[in-house]
Amino acid sequence: MQAGNAHYRLDSDLPTTLAVFPLTAALLLPGGRMPLNIFEPRYLQMIDDAMAGSRLIGMIQPSLDGNLRPDGEPALCPVGCIGRITSLAETGDGRYLISLQGVCRFRIVQELVAKTPFRQCRITSFAADLGEDKAGAEVDRPALLKAFRTYLQANELEADWESVSRADNAILVNALSMMAPYGAAEKQALLEAPDLKTRAETLIAITEMALARENEDFGSSLQ
Repeated sequence: MQAGNAHYRLDSDLPTTLAVFPLTAALLLPGGRMPLNIFEPRYLQMIDDAMAGSRLIGMIQPSLDGNLRPDGEPALCPVGCIGRITSLAETGDGRYLISLQGVCRFRIVQELVAKTPFRQCRITSFAADLGEDKAGAEVDRPALLKAFRTYLQANELEADWESVSRADNAILVNALSMMAPYGAAEKQALLEAPDLKTRAETLIAITEMALARENEDFGSSLQ
């Protein structure tokens, strides 16, 4: 896996402790790119520390059940994604605009008692994410594109179909998963899918359910 100028080939190329950035309904996947507007002081420090070191942080969602730690901070989902900061711009008003590129997923082993204002975890990485996902060849691309096109049409949205047609299956599945306007639970299901084929099937199922709900709501509004 290449992210920016760095190559990550083995589990040993990845950290065992990681600063994490909890953000609801934010989905970063291996190879995907995520823009972020950083303004909270503790996360500005997190970015400074990352830039001085490995440039890696962990994107993760707060726990879906809403549980809180004793200090009032939200508990965390068990799985997130390591991202490398590939670009950073200062805004002049104290914010950072950064771009993260997904490297691989991780599972939290233990949240650490950190002296830093941002949270840190001991993790284990999904090293298989670093290699080529052979399940990409098994993705039902026509079904995925049909569901995506139908969803866009139903919501009067447009897409750059020329770029979509050029994208390989891995880029297509992960990009559509990241940009899909679904909630935290759906995003976490897409993140935790064991392979690309399963992620594509999950995305199709979620999209079909969303379309069915929209049709039901439309029918109810006509009654």
